[in-house]
Parts: sequence; C-alpha cells; structure tokens
Amino acid sequence: MTMLTPRTPTKLAPPGRTRRERKAAELEARTRLVGEHLVETSRRSGVQALQSVDASHNGLTRAEAALRLERHGRNVVAQERTPRWFVQLGKAFWNPFIGVLVFLAAIMFWQDPADEGVIILSVMVAVSGLLRFWQEYRSGRAADALKKLVTTTCAVQRRAGTGSVPTTVEIPMDQVVPGDVVKLAAGDLIPADLRLITSKDLMVSQAALSGESLPVAKADTRSEDLGQRVTDDPVEADNLCLMGTSVTSGTATGLVVATGADTYFGSMAGSLVGERPQTNFDTGVRKVSFLLIRFMLVMVPVVFMINGITKGDWDEAFLFGIAVAVGLTPEMLPMVVSANLARGAVAMSKRKVVVKRLNAIQNLGAMDVLCTDKTGTLTEDRIVLDRYLDVHGNEDNEVLEYGYLNSHFQTGLKNLMDQAVIDRVNEAEEVVVDARFSMVDEIPFDFARRRMSVVLNRNSVLGDVGRSEHVMITKGAVEEVLDLCTHMVDRGETVQLTEQLRWHVTRIAEDNNRQGLRVLAVATRTIRTPRDTYTVADEDRLTLVGFLAFLDPPKADAARALQGLADKGIAVKVVTGDNDLVAARVCADVGIQVGHVALGAEIDTLDDTELRALAARTTVFAKVNPVQKARIVRALQADGHTVGFLGDGINDAAALRDADVGISVDTAVDIAKESADIILLEKDLTVLEQGVVQGRTTFGNTIKYIKMTASSNFGNVFSVLVASAFIPFQPMLAIMLLLQNLVYDIAQLATPWDRMDEEYLRKPRNWDAKGIFRFMVTIGPVSSIFDIAMFLIMWNVFGANNESAQSLFQSGWFIEGLLSQTLVVHMIRTRKIPFIQSRASWPVMVMTVLAVLTGLWLPFSPLAPSLGFVALPASYFPWLIGVLLAYCTLTQLVKTWYIRRFNTWL
Repeated sequence: MTMLTPRTPTKLAPPGRTRRERKAAELEARTRLVGEHLVETSRRSGVQALQSVDASHNGLTRAEAALRLERHGRNVVAQERTPRWFVQLGKAFWNPFIGVLVFLAAIMFWQDPADEGVIILSVMVAVSGLLRFWQEYRSGRAADALKKLVTTTCAVQRRAGTGSVPTTVEIPMDQVVPGDVVKLAAGDLIPADLRLITSKDLMVSQAALSGESLPVAKADTRSEDLGQRVTDDPVEADNLCLMGTSVTSGTATGLVVATGADTYFGSMAGSLVGERPQTNFDTGVRKVSFLLIRFMLVMVPVVFMINGITKGDWDEAFLFGIAVAVGLTPEMLPMVVSANLARGAVAMSKRKVVVKRLNAIQNLGAMDVLCTDKTGTLTEDRIVLDRYLDVHGNEDNEVLEYGYLNSHFQTGLKNLMDQAVIDRVNEAEEVVVDARFSMVDEIPFDFARRRMSVVLNRNSVLGDVGRSEHVMITKGAVEEVLDLCTHMVDRGETVQLTEQLRWHVTRIAEDNNRQGLRVLAVATRTIRTPRDTYTVADEDRLTLVGFLAFLDPPKADAARALQGLADKGIAVKVVTGDNDLVAARVCADVGIQVGHVALGAEIDTLDDTELRALAARTTVFAKVNPVQKARIVRALQADGHTVGFLGDGINDAAALRDADVGISVDTAVDIAKESADIILLEKDLTVLEQGVVQGRTTFGNTIKYIKMTASSNFGNVFSVLVASAFIPFQPMLAIMLLLQNLVYDIAQLATPWDRMDEEYLRKPRNWDAKGIFRFMVTIGPVSSIFDIAMFLIMWNVFGANNESAQSLFQSGWFIEGLLSQTLVVHMIRTRKIPFIQSRASWPVMVMTVLAVLTGLWLPFSPLAPSLGFVALPASYFPWLIGVLLAYCTLTQLVKTWYIRRFNTWL
C-alpha cells in the first residue's frame, strides 16, 4: 500500500533559529509536502486513487479497517488536550498571587530562616497550588468525560468480509482509516482528506482552511472523472474535500486518502493549537486580579513607611509590611474560579447539559436573548403526514405516491418530513409503489432553492420495450415550487396554471398553514428526451400535483418553559426558515406575543442600523436563510445583548459561531455540534433553563469570593494604617497576620459549593469591574470601624496600652479580626438578612464554624506562646459579642442602602 503523506518532512528547518521559528518552518515544510501529495492525488483517475490506498468502490472489510486503524492510528489531529498531571501541577503554582507569596517567603527566609512566617507562607502556597491543581485535574477529566457524551459520526461503506455486500454504517469519525469510502450529505463534516469518487451539486464550506465565507462548488464527478480545474493548491481542487470543511448542500461519495496528522488540516494543526482568545470571563478575572495587585503595591509601602517612622524598628516594620502584603493577596482566586467552573460543568451534565468549553458557563448565565428555531423546542419534533391534498384541498393518493417517490429515492439528507411520508406509505395499503421506477439522477436540497428533485426512469411495462421516459418529481416550499409551475393537475386533467388558479392553490396552502400545518408542494415534469444528468436549470415548466401537509404539534410544556425563561430575564426570539403563517400559529399557541413577523426578504433590504431596530422590536423571524440568521444575532449583539443561539441544522452553523453562546443538541448535524459551546442532551427549553440557572450560580459564587476578598482586604488596610499611626507597638505580629489570613482563606474554600438566592438567579449576570471597585470602597471601611472600636476597648478597658501588654492587644484584635472576616462571608453572600432570610449551604456553614473555633482556640492553645498569643480574660468575650453584633447590624444597614442606591449587590 502506498502512503500518500509521510509523517515527517524530508527536509528539516536550518539551525540557528529560535525554537518557535524552527517549529513554524517545519510546519510550513510539512504542509507544503502534504499539499503536493494531495495535488498529485487530484490529478489521478478514480481507479488510480483507489489503487494508491489499496481499496475498492465497495469499501474495506471490517478486518482490513481494524488493521489500518492499528497501523495509522486514530483519525485525530493536534488539538487542545488536557496536560499531563505533572504539567498541570506546575501550572497550578504559576500565577501572580502565588508568585507574590513565594517572593515574600524568600525574603523572610533570607532575613531569618527560623521565622515561623516562612512555614505559614509555605503552607499557604501549598494549599493554594495543590487545591487548584486538584480542581483543574478533576475538571479536565470531567470535561473529557462530558465530551465523550457527544459523538461525531460519519457514514462509510464497510463489508463483513471479502465478497460480502457492502453496507453503509455510521462510525465515530476518529475510526475512519485510509481506503474508507465515505458517504456525504448536507450537514456533514468532512472526516478526512477525500478524493471524490461521485458527487452531485456538491457545495462545501471551506472557511476553516481558506477563510472564504461562501460555500465552494465541487465538480460533479462520475466514477473516473478528473477535476475540472487544474491547480497546485489542494484547497482549490474541485475533486478533493479536505478535513475541517463541511458540506452545505449536495451529495457525494469520497475515498479517504489521508487521516489525522497526515491530512492537510492536520499538517497545519500544530500552528492552530494554543491559547484561545480571552473570553469575557477570563478578562473579568484578570482585571480584578491586577486591580488587587496594584492596590497591594501601593498600600504595602505606605504601611511599611508609617510603621518604620512611628516605631523606629525598620526590620519589624519590614516583616509587618510583608504580612500585610500577604493579607492583601487573594491567592485562592485561581482555585476558586477553577472549582466553580468544574463544579458547574459537572452539575450541568447531571441536568443533561454538556459544556464543551468551561468558560461558556459564564456566557450562558449572562445570556439575556435566546434565538431559537421552533421545531423541537416549541414543538414536539414529531412530524406526521396529516394530509395529502390535490389542488382543491381534497385527499388524493396520487399526491402521496409522488411524494413518496421523491422521499424514497433521494440519497441526500432525509429530514423528518421525508421520513413521515415514507412511514405513511409503509402503513397505507392503498398506495403501492412497485418496480415501475428506477433512479436516474437527483438535484439535492439546498437552503436557497428550498426544494429538491429526483429524476426517475419510468420503466417499460407489459412488453412495451420501446417506451422509455424520465419523470422529474420536485418537492419543496410552496412559493418556490409554484414559481416553477406552468400547469397543474385538475381532476386527472393537466390544465394551464392561470393567475386565478395560482391564487386558488395558494389559498389552499395558506388555509392549511393557518391551521398550524407545514405545507410542501409536489410537482412533476415528464422528460421525453432522456439523458444521464440533470441540473437546477431543468427544474422548469413543472406541473403542480398537490400538497403534503405535516403536523408538528406544540409541546405541552413549551408555554411553561418560555415563562420560566422570561422569569429569568431571557427574551426568546424565534428564528426559523419555516413559513410565516405556520411560525405565527405555533408561537401564538405557546403564548408568544407574535406581532409583526419579519421575513428573510425584508431583512435583505435593511442595513445594519435598520436591522438593529427591527431585531429589537421583533419576536418572530420566518423564512430566513443561514446568512440572515447570523445577521440577526450580530444585530442583537450590537444592541448590547448577550445572545444565545439554539440550533441543530447546517443552516444554523454560522449563527452558532457568531452567538455569545452557541447551543446545540446531541442529535444535531455534525457541523452544528462542532460550532456550539454547549450541547443539550435533550432539545428542551426546560433543560436549557436549568443550564442557565447553573451558569448564574457558578458566576455568582465566583463574584462572592472576589467581593469578600476585595472588601475585606480594603478594610484591613485602613485598620492597619490607623493602628500603625497611633499605637506605639505593632498592632499585630506578622506571624499573627499570616495565620489569620491562612485560616480565613481556608474558610472560603467552600464558596463554590454555596447556593444562590432565587432573586439573584432571575436576571442575567455579567462582569462589572466598576461595580467591584465601588463595592470594595463602600463595604470595606465598615469592618475598619469595628476594628478601631476593638482597639479602643483593648486600650481603655483592658489596659493594653503599652509594650508590656502588647500581646494582649494583639490577641484581642486577632480574634475580632478573624471572626469579623468570617462573618462577612455570610453578610456578603446574600442581599437578604443572613441566617434568618437566607442560609448558606452546609459546606460553607461547616468551614466558617471551623474557622471561628480555630480563632477562639489559638490564644488558649499550646501553640499560643510560640505564636505570641496570650489567653484573654472572660470579660473580653461580652465585648467581642457586642462588637460583632454591632458590626453585623451596621453592615446590614449599609447593605440595604447600597442596594437601594445602586440596585445591585453581588
């Protein structure tokens, strides 16, 4: 067997370059080599191409396929993969916050290797890094498991053994091997590099390789045909289909000549793998992170200078400044974000929502407009042929027979209506379709024509050997088919289709549309001079036979699901290629306020500004094509909306890519699933609503941690500045500050497992950097008021006002500071009154109780002398309770004012 594309280039890049330059040169050389082999293949005949990979028109046997899979490996290219565990472990410690801690620990170790602060900092670094590693490792494994729930398949010809009859089977795309014969239809991804063996009206989207937004026509190929264009570029070859592209219309059979890394796409994949562009979620986390770091870089030198000047001990001031820097470092933020996303993805999978890209969870929570088709979401997606009518609206078996012939003989993508026609004939004894017809050619469906035709040979009967004619049967949207008709069948007679009769048959179709039925027209043409091939131009001078009327009843729970989305602040817009009358009727039945129905033709007359205005006021869009769907999505985005698009067809792929969050279903065509960020295992708006709730919960818990940390750190800095300026000794030892920060950080580890208030989940949520800063400077100083109150109590009530009593002062502030920080978790997590109107989840309750008990135990523990603590008198605790109650009361009052003033909390 001849290998078409060796796995390594024959000529390596010259030395003396950077590693990146060498890699780029090697990739370029490899791509060029693969391209040359593909061009050579395009210039071979079909037989030569088959011989080159030791294959036949009938496909491989199962045994041959298994051997080739073992030899060539799985049909996958370089892609973003979960790193090995040790790489993840290293990356878990590679973030600016841990970098700050490591730097500070190194300085403390340099000053005093025996300093307990070094141990505490090391523990903080280890806890932060190891927990982040564990969460990301688990999330990576969970994401891989979820992706396996969504399988992309392709149709190949396989044989049980040599001499067996070939059958078409669906196999996972990664099981395709060189020599396989692949069947292609509209909506299919090209699974590997293919040499076309046969093709008909094949249009392929090559945007992934060439950047061309419009589909490209491939040559109509018959057996031994060569391409019609001679080119040195494999992308331009009209008898090749390359991995990474997709079929938009037409049908074809292709021979697999290269798979995986040996494909043209695979040769370039190394340069395509890398960091994804930052999402809104990534940008928000990064902005908050560096806001806190800048705040630390400004405030720590101020604290250091004030302590050095007022106390005169610059070494102690330096250590205290380091401890303050540690207290201002939200080292758990990367771990909390990772834990939130991982937990969100797993929780959503339990609700039949598979997240392909973790950061899409935030976009799902931020979504405020959902564009969706009606079929399968508002309706049951259970198409039944309800009526088969002649031009006067009477049932006619001849119409059913012609409809069946069209659906039965087409080789392209059979939709639900085709299957409904076939099922109805199989059930009906009155219609008999025998061997009177055989397939000649077909003109496949596409979304511009909105129809498809088959050309059949009317086989000779009763010994009439000389009689031979072809009949074209066209089935499609009423308007498009009627435009091609010049005659109609009226009670068995063919009559000219006058304007009056045209109005009459149009009214018959519209009457059925108003009843919620989807109507297709059926027309025929007898061709007296037969030939082998036919084109779109032959769809002309047709004779209208009648109509097929289909019923797709609304879902019983559609109205409730729509109301549920509305309650969550999500406006639903129906975007369908279906008839406007049918769309309006179905939408009205499920409680949608229809109003003006915008048609695709109307959209084409509008510029972008006008379309923005139309999209804002319109709920239902009908008879729209793929380009128009994408324009609607972009218009809504330009108006400031976060747009989700739910689709499952080839005509939805462009809109899925353009939407902020593309949503598809497991039963969708390949290209739709590939374009989507989120896959629903059930096409149901109720399932989507549950996913939205989980997305908002995930986002809310992340914001909780950020606001808790930011406000707490801001308040602590004020307290430290006041204490440093007016107290003649260190208000708290550096080791105490470090220990306090460690206990508080551990208490916050349960934040991803907290619940969100129902009120929070009712509105779309998005990043608001200004809001976080405003929250920090408003809520943070509240804790400083009570820190200062505790300073005064310790100074005046307990006499801790000189250096000999500084340990008592420091122990008292340590407990108050830790307990007030821990309580703020419950104050900030909800806009309601904590513990009374809203209670945290049990993991949060357990962790905060443990933090409180740890803070109360430390000054009385055996560790107390080495840490600088002293036991506090019993009279301290009533004062502590009073301060904490006053703190909670004032925080709740400020919270109430803040919500009224800014109409927001988290």
